[in-house]
Amino acid sequence: MSTPPAAPRRRLTPAWAGRNYTLLTAAAIVTNLGAHGALIATTWAVFDAGGGAGEVGLVAAARILPLVLFLLIGGAVADRVPRHRVMVAANALNCVSQGVFAVLVLAGEPRLWQMMLLTALCGTGQAFFNPAAEGMLMSSVSGEQAGRAFALFRMAMHGAGLGGAALGGVMVAALGPGWVLAVDALAFAVAGGLRAFLDVSHIAEREPGGGLLADLREGWQEFIGRPWLWSIVAQFSIVVALVGAVESVYGPLVARDQLGGSRPWGLALAAFGVGTLCGALLMMRWKPRRMLLVGTLGVFPLALPSAALAVPLDAAGLAAAMFVSGVCIEMFGVAWMTALHQEIPEEKLSRVSAYDWFGSTAMLPVSTALAGPAESFFGRTNALWGSATLIVVVTALVLLVPDVRNLTRRTETKPVTGGGAAADGGGGASAAPALDRSGPA
Repeated sequence: MSTPPAAPRRRLTPAWAGRNYTLLTAAAIVTNLGAHGALIATTWAVFDAGGGAGEVGLVAAARILPLVLFLLIGGAVADRVPRHRVMVAANALNCVSQGVFAVLVLAGEPRLWQMMLLTALCGTGQAFFNPAAEGMLMSSVSGEQAGRAFALFRMAMHGAGLGGAALGGVMVAALGPGWVLAVDALAFAVAGGLRAFLDVSHIAEREPGGGLLADLREGWQEFIGRPWLWSIVAQFSIVVALVGAVESVYGPLVARDQLGGSRPWGLALAAFGVGTLCGALLMMRWKPRRMLLVGTLGVFPLALPSAALAVPLDAAGLAAAMFVSGVCIEMFGVAWMTALHQEIPEEKLSRVSAYDWFGSTAMLPVSTALAGPAESFFGRTNALWGSATLIVVVTALVLLVPDVRNLTRRTETKPVTGGGAAADGGGGASAAPALDRSGPA
């Protein structure tokens, strides 16, 4: 009597999701659960230590300054050595810095210089992590499903950020910021362990080049030769600076002074997370032909949270503005990642990504450090309305670049082997960017 064939095992992941996709998704979920709560915890640790707008801005700037300074070096390193090793080392540094920060907060009143030093170490880790992660993830993507893979990854990442922000706000109110920072340190340790198992066998070894400066020069030529690339990065140098100042300084201050404390701001960040989930769901189904045009149109609503805080709207109105901006930034994020994946050679991805991140974050230390003085000079309301206006103006200007309006989606595939996505009759895909522009490593 013959034995009937065994039923095929049901896959828990899409057919195009390879090993790297699964590991990177799991690591991003863990990291974002901890880090989004830690963003709130850091601000309230400064408040609890007696700080105000100026001190919050200094701590935020201390994180961003080394991020900007070391990004280009991080990109060149990630195109020379196995990218997963760079990612694991960066996660280890973040784990240690956040762990020490947690101990200081739990033990007593931390000093401003200590908080600045520890957040600077965290920013240094992120400077090396970001280009390596983006290059690693894009090298794992193949075929027509790339946009869907980007959207699905971002949906998982932002879903974790949603939970982390909501839980972080509640934990800060109930337990204090120290325990939230301790959870973030543990999350970095777990994520680094997962990333240690990434498979890089599908990435060809780089030929010895002319040194670090030559690598940076080659990446710069790739970057500056594409008008759509440098123009959008120039746009985001202003947009990210403004949004960063609003989210790091003005948002928590308005929440503390006019909305009742940390919980409404945590819920507003959670609403942004819900918006990103909805935006990712939209982009899993929608593949706009002129992807950069659609993505850039999605940047205009990033002015809404600044306007909502300027009025100020109540907690529900602020949450609605954050939700809409979350939906729209995902339209941009998926379109941007798809364009980079389509247009940039794999062996230059980390360096181009480093120039992208460098340009997009270069003004963040200045904007966060000057947020407090700007509030004193112009008034908080005027500073917020000015931020909203500038976001609209620079986004309108970038639409004047023909390549931004006209770059179209192609259907040919990039071959991926080894730990990347499985080919799916013309191209499966895996992985996606680990980061949005304002998110944590």
